[in-house]
Amino acid sequence: MAVYGYHRTSTREQHLARGIQEIRQYCKEHEMELKNIFTDQQTGKNFNRPRYTVLVEDVLRSGDILIITELDRLGRNKKDTMEQIRRLQGMGVRLMVLELPTTLMDMSKMDNTMACLMMETINNMMLELYASMAQAEIEKKEKRQREGIEMKKLRGEWDDYGRPAAIGEDAFDAAFSKVIVGEITPTELRKELGLSHTTFYRYRKKYLEKHPEILQSPD
Repeated sequence: MAVYGYHRTSTREQHLARGIQEIRQYCKEHEMELKNIFTDQQTGKNFNRPRYTVLVEDVLRSGDILIITELDRLGRNKKDTMEQIRRLQGMGVRLMVLELPTTLMDMSKMDNTMACLMMETINNMMLELYASMAQAEIEKKEKRQREGIEMKKLRGEWDDYGRPAAIGEDAFDAAFSKVIVGEITPTELRKELGLSHTTFYRYRKKYLEKHPEILQSPD
């Protein structure tokens, strides 16, 4: 029997360290020899993850234990997550989820068959419940994102959605001064800066608001 850990974060901006430390601490407190922890920094919507694939297809064997901190670290799509759980069970791998106490109980040591079956049923129900909660959470997040996008569209800010500022305002102001003195046309400057029509004229509007003394648009 070997003990492995798995931890996933959605982006590289999120840190893996907390989950890794939780798994190590649990193993230390329960005198479990942790062989390795596999990590991915990818979406939880599917299981196309390099380290998870290696873990399941090449590393885990019957009788092994796989520890994760929370069920949504395994996956956020309920259907796919439950399929992976059944896959692990079919391989004879015991899944332990630190946030789920029923998964931490070693049912193989229970003498009462009926009690064991009842605990397994409760455990499977809890896993499905938590998988549902993980999916609901990501659906809520996606709904908020869609609503945010719609609000940006209504405010005319869609052009910059999901991207950093195309150019700093100070840099634009310095460049736009060439338009003011007639060195370059607005169209030429827009192409030079690589800005879309909407973004360019939004920056220009801000420039003119800061310089009300300019009474006539340069173009």
